[in-house]
Amino acid sequence: MSLKPFNSIGIGVAFSPNLKANLFEAARLALFFDSKLFLIHVGKASEDKIKALKIILAPFKKDPLDYEVVFKLGNPVDVILNATLEHKIDLLILGAVQRERFLKYYVGSIARKITRKAKCSILLLIKPSVERVRCQHIVVNGLKDPKTEQTIASAFYVAKQLQAEKITVVEEINQDEIKVKVDDDVSLRRSNIIKERIRLRENARIKDIITHIPKEYTENVVIKSQPIFGKQGYSIGHYAQISRADLLVMNAPTKMTFWDRLFPHDIEHILTELPTDVLILQ
Repeated sequence: MSLKPFNSIGIGVAFSPNLKANLFEAARLALFFDSKLFLIHVGKASEDKIKALKIILAPFKKDPLDYEVVFKLGNPVDVILNATLEHKIDLLILGAVQRERFLKYYVGSIARKITRKAKCSILLLIKPSVERVRCQHIVVNGLKDPKTEQTIASAFYVAKQLQAEKITVVEEINQDEIKVKVDDDVSLRRSNIIKERIRLRENARIKDIITHIPKEYTENVVIKSQPIFGKQGYSIGHYAQISRADLLVMNAPTKMTFWDRLFPHDIEHILTELPTDVLILQ
């Protein structure tokens, strides 16, 4: 497993009110992860734009920040996706949009299309800030999947680089695994026994994954395992929200199909209403 998943970071740059906050977040992450930063702008190159970006990033000149500005004309989704491939970007940062009426966050149409099609990892930011807000609690999915071991390892790497204090591994368990219809005290006890056995099984599986992660990434962080019975995607999103997590780390879906739109994949539940910043790992 790789414990340095991000050698290069990209961010879509639009000259909007959130530009400075988005660039500061991206610049800090590039420094934390020792990565090169690509600023991708859909539009014509100009000296004024380059000058504006240099002024915003001037505070990072002393660090020093390694960055490159990419200008391209075309459809925003195609331009950004092509740029991630051309420059071998490992992590793409996208700003999420706030739906003001309901005070909830959701992914705009462009970001949603990019998230579905990207071949690299995606970080969705809902509250970019010029001043650093420290990431203290990371929630990561622990579902039984071939990608999960790498995802959990990457979550510990991110936690170390961001100096997070706590990681919670959430194992979402389908209610179908219980296979007991509860209609009296006897069946309720049987259901609870099955649930406890599943919890012990899942906790053991997660503990085994964590033992394979180098100790330097696990020794200074509080680790919690949290089995949850419910619908994948919705349950972990709800848990991240009520536990006030600063970052939710998820596996990227193996394949997104037409049927995932009709019968939503777990990632689709997350995209509908982002509970916090979300990192989707390829």
